[in-house]
Amino acid sequence: MSKKHDALFDDILSGLDNQPAKTEASAEPSEPKDRGGARFLKRSTTIGDRLSGEIEEKTLKWVDPAECRMWAHHNRAYNLLTEDSCRDLIDGIRSQGRQEFPAIVRRVTNGGAEAYEVICGARRHFAVSWLRANNYPQFKYLIDVRDLSDEEAFRLADIENRDREDISDYERARDYAAALERYYGGKQKAMAARLEVSEGWLSRYLQLAKLPDEIVSAYGSIKDIKELHARQLKPLLARPDDRAKLCTVAAELAEARAQGKVADGAQVLAALKASVKATKPKGQGGTLYRRGPGESGITVRKKGRSVTMEFSESMSRNALEEAFAQYMNERFGR
Repeated sequence: MSKKHDALFDDILSGLDNQPAKTEASAEPSEPKDRGGARFLKRSTTIGDRLSGEIEEKTLKWVDPAECRMWAHHNRAYNLLTEDSCRDLIDGIRSQGRQEFPAIVRRVTNGGAEAYEVICGARRHFAVSWLRANNYPQFKYLIDVRDLSDEEAFRLADIENRDREDISDYERARDYAAALERYYGGKQKAMAARLEVSEGWLSRYLQLAKLPDEIVSAYGSIKDIKELHARQLKPLLARPDDRAKLCTVAAELAEARAQGKVADGAQVLAALKASVKATKPKGQGGTLYRRGPGESGITVRKKGRSVTMEFSESMSRNALEEAFAQYMNERFGR
C-alpha cells in the first residue's frame, strides 16, 4: 500500500498498534502495587480523552466465520478465491496460530443467519473458513465491528484494496461503475474527489466497466481483463462494423475455450485486434484504411523516414475523416 493510502487508512486502524485490543476473551494483567498511582493517572487521562472524543474505543471479536457474510457490494469476487490464491494467507495464519489483522465488518440489520457482513477481509474470511474445514477447527475469525454507511464502507474497502494486485482491474472497474451511480449520482468529479484520485484515472476504470458482455466472455477469467485492453479496444468498438467483427471473434474465442482451447488475456486481446486490422490492397504496397468494405479509403506507404498517403479526390469528408482516424488510432494507440 502506498504512503498516501497508508495515511488514509491510519484512521481505520488507529489505536490498534499502540494499545492492546480488548477481545471477548481478554483480561487485564495484574500490575504491581507501586504502579497503582501511575495506573490511576493513566486511566483518568484516558477516560477524559474518551469523553472528549479524542479516543475511540475499539473492541475486537473472535467469531466463527460462518457468522459473517460478504457485503453485497464488496469489491472482491469471493467466488474467485481458491486455496491456491490464498495459500500465503492460509500458511501465515497457521504458522502464527491466529489471524493477526482484524477484518472490518458491520452488523447485519435486516436479519438472517449471519450477524455481520464483511467490508474488508474477504481473503482472511476464506483462509480461516478453509482452515476450519481442513482439520483446524480451533481457528476463529478476528473482526473489528464498525458503524458505517454504505458510502463509507465503499471508500474503506477501496482504500484497503486499491493497490492489491490480487484484485483484477475488471473487478475494480465494476465496483467503481456501480458506486458512481449508487453513491455519487453519476457525478464522476464528485466521486474522484471523495476517493482522492484524478478524474482521468477514474475515467479509465469506468471505461473498462463498459466493455460489452460479448467481449468479456472471450476471456477465460475476468482477472485477465486489463484496463489497457479497454483503452485499445475503445476506438474499435466505437465503429459499428468493427464492433460487429470484434463480437464475432469474441464468440469464437468463447466457444474455443468451452472446447478446452485456453488463451490468456494477451492472446485474447491480440485476436480481437487482429479481426479489424487494416488490410493491404492486392498488388500494391502500403496499408489501406477505409470506412467500410468496398470503399477506396486511404493508402499509407512508408519509405525510409517518410510516410505518404494516397486517396481518391472523390472521397467524401466523412469517409476521409474515418479512414484517417483509423490510421491515427493504430499509430498512436488511441
